[in-house]
Amino acid sequence: MARLTNIQPAPVTGPAATLIYDDWYPALRTDRLRAGKLVTAMLLDIPLALGRLKNGKIFAMRDSCPHRGIPLSVGWFDGERVTCRYHGWEFEPCGGQCQLIPSLSSHDHLDATRIFASAYPCEERDGYAWVYIPAPGSGKLTQGPQRAVPELAKFGPRYRSAHLTADLPCNVDHGIIGLMDPAHGPFVHQAWWWRSRASIREKTKRFEPIPEGFRMSAHAPSANSAPYKLLGVYGQPVETTIDFTLPNRRTETIRCGDKWFSSLTTVTPVTSSTCRIDVIAAWNVFYRVPFVTPVAKFFGARFVRQDQETMIQQAEGLRHNPSLMLIDDADKPAKWYFALKQARLESQSATPPGAESKHPMDGPVELHWRS
Repeated sequence: MARLTNIQPAPVTGPAATLIYDDWYPALRTDRLRAGKLVTAMLLDIPLALGRLKNGKIFAMRDSCPHRGIPLSVGWFDGERVTCRYHGWEFEPCGGQCQLIPSLSSHDHLDATRIFASAYPCEERDGYAWVYIPAPGSGKLTQGPQRAVPELAKFGPRYRSAHLTADLPCNVDHGIIGLMDPAHGPFVHQAWWWRSRASIREKTKRFEPIPEGFRMSAHAPSANSAPYKLLGVYGQPVETTIDFTLPNRRTETIRCGDKWFSSLTTVTPVTSSTCRIDVIAAWNVFYRVPFVTPVAKFFGARFVRQDQETMIQQAEGLRHNPSLMLIDDADKPAKWYFALKQARLESQSATPPGAESKHPMDGPVELHWRS
């Protein structure tokens, strides 16, 4: 699988955001995981140690020994057990159960197996380690996650794929509404191969509610975006559908006869004030054309870098807590996101949790903007 780019984090961070727990988040690319090696990551302000067992299964633990708090990642991992370097406590990494406390003597009555390090459900999909982060204080998961692990849609066995990642110096809310913002394209992404200010025109898109999100209904892609024009060589109508679902996922599918492109983009909170964007894409368009993947890597990296630079600049202004606003119709998706997020948070804090919440959209609606 090709890697588009790995853009380094920026030094400036903005204000914090309330985080959504009890869901899956991508922690890192699984090509970094090798048997016998621990790799660290941060998700939702939680330090993680991830690894791959000898049998190929991946795992994620809180990077902290329950005994004295030293990071488990500075210890040892033999492909089956994680050993703390401070006192040699050994843990089974998938469930976190302690297997051995070397200091216990024949006079001790402590059952080491009743002690657990924090371990999280962890699954491999599309080359990512997805980790389920429960709400703080909810304790060890006994029934498993109640939500399915996200996976990129594919529409055939033959396809090419690529991914990219970039760290953003803003909280997840700003990252997500930036991701779904339809009006910034001609200004942030000005390029001969994409669009320019001169290409701005009025657009009308139909949106409809879906569970915990909303959909930009199937439509012909923007005629003023050069990459979409290339699909005209197939001589078939081009149609695209874009979904957003909580907590952080944007999926796009483009179909042109039997040709297709799909992408899954996530904006993941690393901390309460920083986030990371990950994109995984697959396609069979131009499948036999040489150099398509390197070209996609180059332009994809340029595209995301433009977003990242804008977020860095925005973070400078957000440090001073300015007054902000959202307008109709271009910012309507951002308003829906905040309403959906608030409904999820209220549902999770309800007694009992999980009560059905009201969707901010009563039904399909048309939005109009210029971009």
